[in-house]
Amino acid sequence: MIEVNGLTKTYGGKTAVKDLSFTVRPGHVTGFLGPNGAGKSTTLRLLLGLHDPTRGTVTIDGRPFRDRPRGLRHVGALLDAGDVHGGRRAAAHLYGLARGNRVPRARVDEVLREVGLSGAARRRVGGFSLGMRQRLGIATALLGDPPVLLFDEPLNGLDPEGVLWVRGLFRRLAAEGRTVFVSSHLMTEMENTVDQLIVIGRGELIAAESLTDFAARGTRRRVTARTPDPRELTEALTAEGASVETDGDTLTVTGLPATRIAELALRQRILLHELTTRTASLEEAFMELTADSVEYLAGESR
Repeated sequence: MIEVNGLTKTYGGKTAVKDLSFTVRPGHVTGFLGPNGAGKSTTLRLLLGLHDPTRGTVTIDGRPFRDRPRGLRHVGALLDAGDVHGGRRAAAHLYGLARGNRVPRARVDEVLREVGLSGAARRRVGGFSLGMRQRLGIATALLGDPPVLLFDEPLNGLDPEGVLWVRGLFRRLAAEGRTVFVSSHLMTEMENTVDQLIVIGRGELIAAESLTDFAARGTRRRVTARTPDPRELTEALTAEGASVETDGDTLTVTGLPATRIAELALRQRILLHELTTRTASLEEAFMELTADSVEYLAGESR
């Protein structure tokens, strides 16, 4: 379990993380979201003891990460897949880490096989594609068979098969009772992978809740109505102040709930073949709920 309490980090006159508190529990895949400049990378580095907090505390399974002499057996992390010497062979890189963390040498072959790099074990990392480097980074995180795993943008460079594999891997790790914390900008994949969310903006907590609850907070609820009389239904709905987009016999309606649409259709004797309420997607909810926390806006002069 990861526990963050009152975490604050300032660099000079800039506050990157401000009084941040949240808990990441085992048995879940927890997503870590925030606009660019929100403080996600700083928070991850504070978790791993790579930076010292200005104030506050962060513990992993009850202790600061720095207090664990063989860290890879407690926490596995992928922060930067490119942070490996290009002249080293993949297996040699992992053997060195295994030796320093008292991990059995046989574990290297196991994780290389698990990430699909057995055939590249003796190749130099400098010749790896970005996707292969990502797989090696994931192998490094898995090396010590740790109960807690942190991943920063783990899907960069992966092909569709690799994305599906990572999605299944994270779910399996969580099902084994591990704590899995994933930071990513890929909303579609986060929506398909995580079940809990930590969302920050300008270094402060915006939400700590389930994916379903967060998406439900988005106000852009839409209703899909399918009818053989789209023109008549559109006229009835717009007269009530709704916004309607029409695609053949299917209407996408905002501004009116499904119950009111059904009442209007009944009054006008309009046949409905479908009436479905659709809540905001994760991306829509994220864009709406973090709008005031965006630090860099394209096309905006400052």
